Amino acid sequence: MAGEKNIRRWIIAAFVLAGGCSFTPHPLHPDLPTPARYPAITGAADAPSAARLGWRAFFTEPELQALIAQALDNNRDLRVAAARIERARAAVRLRDGDPLPQISGSASMVKIGLPDEISQLLRKDQLTSYDGLLQTSWEIDLFGRLRSLRAAALQQYLASEEARRGLATSLIAQVVASYLADRDYAERLALARETLTNRERSLRLLTRRFEIGSGSRVEVTQAETLRTQALGALQSIELTRAQNLDALALLVGEPVAEGAMTRSLAQVGLDQPIPVGLPSELLAYRPDIAAAERQLRGAEANIGAARAAFFPSISLTAGVGTTSDDLDRLFAAGTGAWLFRPSVSLPIFTGGKLHANLRASKAERDEALASYEKSIQGAFRDVADSLAQRRWLAAQIDTANQSIAALAERSHLAQLRYDAGRSAYLEVLDAERDLFSARQTQVELRRAWLASGVALYAALGGGFPETPSQGQHP
Repeated sequence: MAGEKNIRRWIIAAFVLAGGCSFTPHPLHPDLPTPARYPAITGAADAPSAARLGWRAFFTEPELQALIAQALDNNRDLRVAAARIERARAAVRLRDGDPLPQISGSASMVKIGLPDEISQLLRKDQLTSYDGLLQTSWEIDLFGRLRSLRAAALQQYLASEEARRGLATSLIAQVVASYLADRDYAERLALARETLTNRERSLRLLTRRFEIGSGSRVEVTQAETLRTQALGALQSIELTRAQNLDALALLVGEPVAEGAMTRSLAQVGLDQPIPVGLPSELLAYRPDIAAAERQLRGAEANIGAARAAFFPSISLTAGVGTTSDDLDRLFAAGTGAWLFRPSVSLPIFTGGKLHANLRASKAERDEALASYEKSIQGAFRDVADSLAQRRWLAAQIDTANQSIAALAERSHLAQLRYDAGRSAYLEVLDAERDLFSARQTQVELRRAWLASGVALYAALGGGFPETPSQGQHP
């Protein structure tokens, strides 16, 4: 009875001490290493960030949504990231079992052959023993070492989830950018084909005039030059578009037919204003910042585990079993046995390993803190750069529109002057070449402006409005 009372006392004391102290440092929350507002914001600065919109709400064009959904389902990089999440989730579940009692059972049979002298004495030439044992062991997490290791594993899992979210956001931005590039190439191809048709018509007219003696051979060669330039531009755009389709197929995970994309740049629905909110909102929506913070919390938990390693490790081992030399009597009365073995392990001399491990954990925390602050600064710059690019492109588009209007008038007047015999065809050639180049540039600028909105949306952390719950179990 006294032995059983002592066992109960040990167990009660262990449960009380198991909720004991932790050596994990208090979480660091550094000040935001960025200005309070973005530079030269257009619109209301206090408007909610566009990052609160999911990608389906931001990209409303059905054919674009279909491409994004295919990419999220098929992209190999996302599959790699998903496998990493599963590995991190398994690591957390592995740590979940550390603080719990471990129970194992075993059964064995042993036969021992005896030498002649002993066999004659015992009147048997072998001994047989049957044993059954049920054993439990439990490490009491008195100083929080196991809890700290579990917390570090959990933060690593949450960081891997954020990394996958960041990869998905980047993938969405790349798919949309490739889609816009294809729409850019389609419009420029249409423009090049129209220009080529007009120049071939001009070449035929000038050739006919030369044949009847009312024109010169120089005008024919000039028209031929203009036609070949349009043909060369057409071929170059076709090659670039084919390469872009190959890149889009890699992102989506399967070939993309040209017929799957039919909208013009003006129809893709990306002309809406993009509110950026305040820089503090980046902490909630930028996946790379959230992942860096998770890494920081995991490094802090590792410090707690390293500190706890300096203190005693207490474990309890208990077992019940039975042993018999006859299998039929293995569970008979009088064959039972039990054991209870509490133990304390105290590190006395480790050659400086524990101190080195603690210093390494603190250095890892400092590195994670610097990476966290760097992620915030990088995110702020990404948004600021996207805003600057967007303003610059808008101004460039206005300038391009004015330039095209002037060049179109110049081309018209040059043609009238040539028809009236007041100028050479070279003037028409120069005017049409400049107009064609300006129209190509206008389409490129329009695509670049739309793409800058996509880049800004991604820089804000847009794509997935939901944010992971704090401390959630995998």
